[in-house]
Amino acid sequence: MPAGYRRQLYRDDAVVLRVQKLGESDRIITLLTRRHGRLRAVARGVRRTTSRFGARLEPFGHVDLQLAGSPEGVGSSLHSISQVEGLALYGKRFLEDYPRYTAASAIAETAERLSPVEREPSLRLFQLTLGALKALAAGEHATSLVLDAYLLRGMSHAGWAPALAECAVCGTPGRHGAFSVPAGGSVCPDCRPPGAAHPAPATVGLMLALTHGDWQVADGAEQPVRRECSGLVAAHLQWHMERNLRALPLVDRRESPPAPRTPGADGPPASPIPATSDRRETSQ
Repeated sequence: MPAGYRRQLYRDDAVVLRVQKLGESDRIITLLTRRHGRLRAVARGVRRTTSRFGARLEPFGHVDLQLAGSPEGVGSSLHSISQVEGLALYGKRFLEDYPRYTAASAIAETAERLSPVEREPSLRLFQLTLGALKALAAGEHATSLVLDAYLLRGMSHAGWAPALAECAVCGTPGRHGAFSVPAGGSVCPDCRPPGAAHPAPATVGLMLALTHGDWQVADGAEQPVRRECSGLVAAHLQWHMERNLRALPLVDRRESPPAPRTPGADGPPASPIPATSDRRETSQ
């Protein structure tokens, strides 16, 4: 680092995706920020019992931070966290709820995989991730539905959305009876490859409802339809990522009891994966 160089201070809000131990008392925090994309930052001393903000830097929390480093990537790739304010610490709601905790873990890992380049802004992915965690915390819809809605919309953001209302190969419109992950989604009889799945029509309807936010239809889906939908969504996602998600096989698909509706210090409940996460989205 050049003599006399001073690290730039800047603020951003972020979702905490992952934490890793560093030395005896520090942690490396992986963040998905609103304006600067995914980045990693060192939080010094947060593992000490005397830390002022260690509890605010747990996974799945929405936090406002002051960071030291270059937003443009000049110098060290690791930033330093100097201040943290907890905006909505959703992780506290998941600690004793294994289905929601595993779903949140899958969401955080997917967000990290969908942002492979550090410091590349992605406001849409930030909004999707924050909205999904808000929806899990609210507990107004089944955990598996919230997770699958996030995965489908995340794939759409990445350009991998499965074809559901037309043939993935020839583009013939309509809901077709076969589904092929390698082909890209629903396929017509003329384009159907060997080994294609034949999901129930209600399963394709559920995938469409989750993609477009039709929660009235999604909430009315029966359990066998939800399970088949989850299997297709997971297979499609991992095919395009070309590697498995570690957290996805651990997701507990049992339904969690409704979450408390009383707003607290960790933020109020919110609608599932809203198109806009909060009022600051236009500040980009």
